[in-house]
Amino acid sequence: MTRFLLGAPVALLALASCAGAPASPASAPVPQAPPEVVRVTTPEPSRPTRKEMVRRILPHNVRLQITEADKVRRTASGVVVGSERSAEGVVAWVITNAHAVVMDDLNAPTLNVLVDRRADVESHVGQVVATGQVPDLDLALVKVPGLALPAVELADEAELELGEDVVVAASPYGRALSLSGGMLSQVEWDRESRRPRMVKTDAPIGYGASGGGIFSLESGRLLAIVEGYRTAQVDFAVREESYSFDVPMPGETFAAPSTKVRQFLQAKGFGRLLERSLPGEGGVAHAAGR
Repeated sequence: MTRFLLGAPVALLALASCAGAPASPASAPVPQAPPEVVRVTTPEPSRPTRKEMVRRILPHNVRLQITEADKVRRTASGVVVGSERSAEGVVAWVITNAHAVVMDDLNAPTLNVLVDRRADVESHVGQVVATGQVPDLDLALVKVPGLALPAVELADEAELELGEDVVVAASPYGRALSLSGGMLSQVEWDRESRRPRMVKTDAPIGYGASGGGIFSLESGRLLAIVEGYRTAQVDFAVREESYSFDVPMPGETFAAPSTKVRQFLQAKGFGRLLERSLPGEGGVAHAAGR
């Protein structure tokens, strides 16, 4: 009994001694590392492939045929620069060359605007509503009732740079739409207006490509309208018979830049076609005024 009473204080003293002892280094608070900064980067949108960009460009292009008594007399190319919807229906506005739609020498000619849809050909009758003075402004505007195609967007002057990758969409020799690729090989600037007045491309073209569009492969916008090309005459003889033909010279395709197209439309009273189409109208804007 005596041993039990004497042992209790000793046990309490030991517990008190343990409770009052300093904490060991292992139980000391550990410094926390600063939170890691996580940077979230938005991935850049992937650029369209060449095929994807071409698919965007193709719907803006048409081919033209001038017929006389059901016979094709001339062919050319064109680009839709405006599309409107009015009470009379849909109307497309096509830009082409003035020299390509001259019909004064023909008897009762018809201007046909053709759209190739794989094996099918959609045909509409067009009407020339404005022409420029050749050769300074070799442009013409054709009104095409019933044609529903999206209007192209004209490029800014800043896009008219040497080396710009381009695709030319045209219908040489009156056949279905074809493409050729190249770059802008020359930009000629007007000293007075300080604006581009002519561009060239090394993309090959052929007869009937007049009025075709030169498009940027980066933006899909219209850079210029083909006006003509320089040729070289080749002569040869076969069995004492002389022959000659003209060959288009590479890099010598001349075109009216988008700046000229804008000036032409504004000067002829069609500046409204330069406005973007209304949203929800499928690329067709409402007609206003004409």
